[in-house]
Amino acid sequence: MTLDRYQPYALALLRIVTGLIFMEHGTQKLLGFPDGAMAGAQLMSLSGVAGLIEIVAGLLIVIGLFTRIAAFIASGEMAVAYWMAHAPQNFFPVNNGGDSAILYCFIFLFLVFAGAGAFSADAARRG
Repeated sequence: MTLDRYQPYALALLRIVTGLIFMEHGTQKLLGFPDGAMAGAQLMSLSGVAGLIEIVAGLLIVIGLFTRIAAFIASGEMAVAYWMAHAPQNFFPVNNGGDSAILYCFIFLFLVFAGAGAFSADAARRG
């Protein structure tokens, strides 16, 4: 018995959990839930557009619909967020607060190449 046969399910779990947590960043920015420092962004601001991307791409990633496209956009957003907001503060990600942006960027980049895995609308569309 090898663990390889569970790979599509582990990929689905990674996709769903990452998408849900990513969506939470967007709901905090645009809906003020959960309450936090980033709550209350205006939709047409840079933070508001980021929140919209986080909600929409996060939802698409959770349900596994257009996963590769949504993950590509989300990965790009996280790269921009890191270089605009975090990198100028300090060289080291642990000191500039950008470690989560880096992780999101590379998890989403992985999903671009790996696809959605099991339990996804993309898989259901393929039959």
